[in-house]
Amino acid sequence: MSETTESLRRKIDRANDLQSVVRTMKALAASNIGQYEKSVSALSDYYRTVELGLGICFREITPSAAPAERKKQKNTAGTVGAVVFGSDQGLVGQFNDIIADYAVKKLAVFPDNVQVWAVGERVNSRLEDAGLPLVGLFTVPNSVKAITPLIGQILVESEKLRSQDEDAELHLFYNRHKTRATYEPVSQRLLPLDETWQHDLTELTWPTKNLPEVIGNSAETLRALIREYLFVSLFRACAESLASENASRLAAMQRADKNIDELLEELNGEFYRVRQSGIDEELFEVVSGFEALSRSRSSE
Repeated sequence: MSETTESLRRKIDRANDLQSVVRTMKALAASNIGQYEKSVSALSDYYRTVELGLGICFREITPSAAPAERKKQKNTAGTVGAVVFGSDQGLVGQFNDIIADYAVKKLAVFPDNVQVWAVGERVNSRLEDAGLPLVGLFTVPNSVKAITPLIGQILVESEKLRSQDEDAELHLFYNRHKTRATYEPVSQRLLPLDETWQHDLTELTWPTKNLPEVIGNSAETLRALIREYLFVSLFRACAESLASENASRLAAMQRADKNIDELLEELNGEFYRVRQSGIDEELFEVVSGFEALSRSRSSE
């Protein structure tokens, strides 16, 4: 069935409306990437400061005075907890599939005693389809300010996990933002804070020649810095994931915008061909009528 100019015009109008929505979403995604990038950048210096402070504390504190986090790992396999950061909203391309597949692959090497918390309904459904034991679901923050309450909830769950098993591990899985429209899946073992982690911190080089010292109770200072380390690590992972989510959405909207441009070019070309064909038919009818009228007058 051939298209008419009216039907083609309706399709062109709908494509233009859709392109307007796509470009608005593209602008919002680009704007959101900026706020999360700034958050991650601001955290980098603070994260480094916390690590340096922990290194100083571990140099000064004696093994007997160290808190429970300094216990060595046991050879027996304990509980493994995992927090997987995904998205609640769609139009993010392969964002959730990539991090879900990565988490499933990494967690496959652990024993059966695995507990998984999902951040985002869409990644939750993918992890459930993969057969992972899900024990909790968190809502994805919609702004930088909303990240802090989420981190509080995750820390509460991690404390429950550690209260049940002191040797429990906690792993983070999230997409790390690389460029304006690209990202990569990464993981971080957050707990336990074992001897290897402590040794690495003590090897950090202090940025100046003036070495600091801990004033007051070293154990209390260490506990405070460990709390900050856990908070900043979780906050950074969440901010990286949100920046990556918007990067994926930006890339998806760019592809959609390009496809709509190609569709509009095709529809406009078809519209002009149909319109020209109609004009040619009308001209042919006028010429045919004129010739018929001329022959009729000549015969008279």
